[in-house]
Amino acid sequence: MTSKILNVLFLCTHNSARSILAEAILNHIGKGRFKAYSAGSSPRENQQPNPLGLQVLKSAGMSTEGLHSKSWDEFGRPDAAHMDLVITVCDNAAGEVCPYWPGQPATAHWGYPDPSAGEGTDAQKLEAFRLTLIALKRRLDLLISLPPAKLEKTLLQGTARALSQD
Repeated sequence: MTSKILNVLFLCTHNSARSILAEAILNHIGKGRFKAYSAGSSPRENQQPNPLGLQVLKSAGMSTEGLHSKSWDEFGRPDAAHMDLVITVCDNAAGEVCPYWPGQPATAHWGYPDPSAGEGTDAQKLEAFRLTLIALKRRLDLLISLPPAKLEKTLLQGTARALSQD
């Protein structure tokens, strides 16, 4: 598994903020060792990534190309990419019954407050997204810095869960 690219799926309820941020961050910093995806348990009809999330990603020099909201059902299909790790980034999605993931990937929950849920000025809302990006990046920097042995399938579950203990 050391030379294999690890596929990581980030889940949230609507797939518009935290999971989108995590996907973009990991694809940016993953150094070719990781391929990130995101999805939602129940994205709204015509759901799109939150514009403030896209703005903070662009401001941080990260690509937003190809980011779009989608259902987690896409990743349960037989022709879907095989996931090595599935991480919920919101408490609602963590409490839901997840679909069967082919290959039985490792799972973890890394809870973050919803930056799109707050009230306030546009500047305050943008700051909430920026702080969420920073928090996600800090944890993802730890994930990508792990030695290959820690990313072996038998250890990945415990390693990913241990990273949630800040």
